[in-house]
Amino acid sequence: MTRLRLSPSQRVSWLRLIRTDNVGPITFRTLINRFGSAEAALDALPHLARRGGASARIPSVSEAEDEIAGLEALGARLVAISEPDYPSLLRHIPGPPPLLTVMGENSLADRRMVGIVGSRNASAAGRRMAQMLAGDLGRENYVIVSGLARGVDAAAHQASLESGTVAVMAGGLDHIYPRENIELARAIVGSGGALLTEMPLGWEPRSRDFPRRNRLISGLALGVVIVEAARRSGSLITARMALEQDREVFAVPGSPLDPRAEGGNHLIQQGAKLVTGAHDIIAELTHADPSRLPLFEMDDRDQPAPFAMTDPSDDDRVRLLEALSHTPTAIDLLIESTAIAAPVMQILLLELELAARIERSGHQLVALRA
Repeated sequence: MTRLRLSPSQRVSWLRLIRTDNVGPITFRTLINRFGSAEAALDALPHLARRGGASARIPSVSEAEDEIAGLEALGARLVAISEPDYPSLLRHIPGPPPLLTVMGENSLADRRMVGIVGSRNASAAGRRMAQMLAGDLGRENYVIVSGLARGVDAAAHQASLESGTVAVMAGGLDHIYPRENIELARAIVGSGGALLTEMPLGWEPRSRDFPRRNRLISGLALGVVIVEAARRSGSLITARMALEQDREVFAVPGSPLDPRAEGGNHLIQQGAKLVTGAHDIIAELTHADPSRLPLFEMDDRDQPAPFAMTDPSDDDRVRLLEALSHTPTAIDLLIESTAIAAPVMQILLLELELAARIERSGHQLVALRA
């Protein structure tokens, strides 16, 4: 498929749409598919949100233009999923970000990447292992992806500065976290690597933002290596997301007496590939095929809505609200139990999501917000 760059006006419209309250990647895609363009979706949003029982705050054109200008002042840019320099593997995850903010290397689209993540309070041996793996993989032309955290992440980035590394952030580009890694972030960009985030300028990372970041680490990579991780840790969230995205999962074994090894050892018991050196990873990934059928393709050309759709009735809304609960429920089950047609269900869920009355859990599960 030919990849085309957005026009300046399309870029502003895409940015306004994804920065609108309660519009995430899946809702963004649904709106584009339903209305044909970001401009048309923006026009429809206030009406949809009102029908859901609330109002939607849409950033103004000037606010979007200010964010773009702020990024350019930092030497960063927005990359749209429709454009050729969007990372190719990231297109193939559920709910890929429609827009990424990238500072640094321009040619991420076709680079083969491996994620290395692990404990923030890593042992000296854990940090050394991360450095060895990152250095050896870099010499085999793999780019290292990690989360810029202290410990294992920082060690992996540091060891792959010369060969190429990407740091995925949970906040805006102007909020490097942790602050102790600001110099490392500068070194990554200065050595030809990249910083990447889906969050806007000015965004300070919150605890809930790190799982979102973790799905991008695994989504960029052919496989993810867990070096040290406690039984309940963000690194294991990254491993779970990698499995959901059909990526390879590797783990470095550790002493049963070290709590930092418990998560990795458990992954190995569950089928993750045991790693003693980079050769174990390279052997598995040598024939990995990064060309997969895309889950998300769209073109933001100006065009009318692709098909007419009957608006939901009040009775439809009542039946759906009665069927929803705080337990995540499959959309197909909601359609079956309410006898609401799928296109009408799509609009009803859009209304409720824009009004912050429901939330998605996974790609096809929805629940009432607490």
